[in-house]
Amino acid sequence: MILKGGKCKYCHLYFFYMTIFDKIITKEIPSFTLYEDECCIVIVDINPIFKGHSLVISKESVQSITELSDDTLRNIINIVKRLDKKMRDSIKADAVNVLLNDGKEAGQEIPHVHFHVIPRFKDDGGEINLSKKTKYAEGEAEKYSKLLRL
Repeated sequence: MILKGGKCKYCHLYFFYMTIFDKIITKEIPSFTLYEDECCIVIVDINPIFKGHSLVISKESVQSITELSDDTLRNIINIVKRLDKKMRDSIKADAVNVLLNDGKEAGQEIPHVHFHVIPRFKDDGGEINLSKKTKYAEGEAEKYSKLLRL
């Protein structure tokens, strides 16, 4: 089991918890999985900025890129590169944003290292708004997962 720890601000006892990504990795929560190996899992973001927005999630349960092993980071970057190419080929993305929010102050919402790989299109507005979310129609996330599978 993948556990993270913290200290209760009231009783000062330590506690452990799993992030939503830990639960996806252990299959406690279902996902549209594009790829998986010993270092990472790649899924379709269910609240995408643009359709096809995917997450490359480290299987090392750490909050910061500085805590990742060099081998895991190398592997993740290679997977990001493959996904970038797949987005350009399969869904005809004109460009791709690759984002890492490393720490709460950088906008990291889930304390677990993950890269956002976001397809971009010529007339999509040109800006990334991390609070903007798009919804998939019924069956659409599964369609994207089949198109982007590595």
